[in-house]
Amino acid sequence: MELFDRAIELARNPAHARWLSPLLLAADACLCTFIILKIPYTEIDWKAYMQQVSQYLDGERDYNLIKGGTGPLVYPAAHVYIYSVLYKLTDGGQNILLAQAIFAWLYLGILTIVMACYRMAKVPPYVFPLLIVSKRLHSIFLLRLFNDCFAVAFLFLAIYAYQHRIWTVGSVAYSFGVGTKMSLLLAGPAVGIILLQALPLRRALNAAFLMAQVQLTIAWPFIPRNPIGYISRAFEFSRQFLYKWTVNWRFLGEETFRSREFAIALISTNLGFLALFAATRWLKPSRQSTSEFFMAMWKPRALLVQQQVSLRVTASFIMTSTLTSMMIGLLCARSLHYQFYAYIAWSTPFLLWKSKMHPMGIYAVWAAQEWAWNVYPSSKASSAVVVGCLFIQVVGVWWGTREDGMNARAPNGRNDQTHEHVH
Repeated sequence: MELFDRAIELARNPAHARWLSPLLLAADACLCTFIILKIPYTEIDWKAYMQQVSQYLDGERDYNLIKGGTGPLVYPAAHVYIYSVLYKLTDGGQNILLAQAIFAWLYLGILTIVMACYRMAKVPPYVFPLLIVSKRLHSIFLLRLFNDCFAVAFLFLAIYAYQHRIWTVGSVAYSFGVGTKMSLLLAGPAVGIILLQALPLRRALNAAFLMAQVQLTIAWPFIPRNPIGYISRAFEFSRQFLYKWTVNWRFLGEETFRSREFAIALISTNLGFLALFAATRWLKPSRQSTSEFFMAMWKPRALLVQQQVSLRVTASFIMTSTLTSMMIGLLCARSLHYQFYAYIAWSTPFLLWKSKMHPMGIYAVWAAQEWAWNVYPSSKASSAVVVGCLFIQVVGVWWGTREDGMNARAPNGRNDQTHEHVH
């Protein structure tokens, strides 16, 4: 019985995650090596990426004229810069093995940051094994080399910086992530609300201006030649979605999937969930209603009040809000492709834990989701499970956090009164 109690304590005490993390990282490093050496690489977008950046390196600056084997360039400029570096490192994209090794190091680097974010949020050790066992996630990084890998890296780097109250670094990282793939815009509502509570209004606006400056800076080489072309391609909101590639809504049928009414319903649901979380969860640090918050937003808070509000913007709150905002957007997305699992795989364990679900329930939902994302091509059953698991996470975290945020402390138990990030 004593041994059993000890095992339970090891599984539930967040303090033990510090020594468990390096063991899991070492195990995953071995798994990554095995995958690269033993499982064939699958070509999907890598050649197209290389074709597109080769045109950029040859001097083309009109986004409308940059194309690859899979079509026109439809990602922001940071994607171009990242893959230009990879182009040069991998002999024009020919050295696939080296590219896979680079992505393996990227994967392990992000995993290190993800585990650090989990530890900051006091997640118990029994959740951590779920971070390293996703077949689909390893495939996205090591066998497909998608740009979502870099986008999710910047997302968790931003979360890590915000958790440590390094607001400038976090804002630059988040904006650079948006500049890699606009999917990270889904986290924007939560990021904005976090900054408006953690910082005085002027500092929060400065962070917003900094993000805009990052976007302008990375886009600048393309703006003089064709500004409309860059904006319309890099942030293409009118993109047509193909039913045959959808992972999430296949169970509804193609006619419903393509209908305008369905698109409007998804947008309305997305906005409804965002409004619900903003009103009932994300504004908790301010201890104000939505109307009170926005009415008072333009009046500088008293220094003591600002410090108290900032203290309630905890590491757990930051991670919960940001990942929930992403998950709401993915739940209500018109079409998800397999690479979008990069944003889900490391978010799901945390959000299920925040839902206060029993450990067996966490593992069951995770397993169902993992199964669904590994069905290729997607089926009506697998797509229903994909949507169902995302819905469980969104609703679950809303219910599980109903009593959160009442006795918050700053990171490491410090009082942030003298922190330069508050003043």
